[in-house]
Amino acid sequence: MIHHYSCALITGASSGLGEEFAKQLAGRVDKLVLVARRTDRLDAIANVLREANPHVAVMVHAADLSKHAERESLVNQLRGNGFMPEILINNAGLGDYGDFTTADWGVLDAMLKVNIEALTHLSHLIAPEMAKKGMGAILNVSSLASTLPIPDFAVYAATKAYVSSFSEALRIELMEDGVQVMSLCPGPVKTEFGETARREGKKSGMPPAHKSFYVPKEQVVAEGLEGLFGGKARVFPGIQVAAAGFLIGAIPLILLRQILKKRPRR
Repeated sequence: MIHHYSCALITGASSGLGEEFAKQLAGRVDKLVLVARRTDRLDAIANVLREANPHVAVMVHAADLSKHAERESLVNQLRGNGFMPEILINNAGLGDYGDFTTADWGVLDAMLKVNIEALTHLSHLIAPEMAKKGMGAILNVSSLASTLPIPDFAVYAATKAYVSSFSEALRIELMEDGVQVMSLCPGPVKTEFGETARREGKKSGMPPAHKSFYVPKEQVVAEGLEGLFGGKARVFPGIQVAAAGFLIGAIPLILLRQILKKRPRR
């Protein structure tokens, strides 16, 4: 059964995939909630969306999703304003590239709180409302990295492995309630993510992937939404990324260990 979803909430909506989710969902819903830390960026995006989609009510909410109180404040405000979402896009995420032993704990702690805790908490706050209605959709942005234990990207890859596993289990739990859950596992995308994952004082960040693996953010989001509304459990956007996800899943862990030992070093 195809539902009309009235309201969508997008975290990390101030740039990259989050901004693109907002653009592509604007024509499908009546209300949009854009959440991120940068108010100025959110306001600018909201104004563009309102001009292009005058029928859509766009709400902007600046929040640091690493903080428990700000997540609860967000949902309380949504409930009070009639903006409780029927589509939840858990897109906000942080990365950190480099050796685990030299990582700044504050950066790792923030990554764990945003990538895992915030995503789980928002789902816990909002999913019961969807289940009561008997309809809803949750898209959790994971990564191709979720399929691998990646040296120099150890914590980030582990957080995304959690996202994919959590999404699979939650999908089964909520299926009978009419709520669709999916994980989106993109490979490299040209967004601000690579730059923000670069450590302070370092001239370079993650080694660039082969150009054939880069998928435009427009395609990533389009394939993600198509998969979500089409009832898919997991989507690897782009032919090359989908093939990589399949192949990685078929490689024994003992062989993966040997391959990953030969990773390029900075």
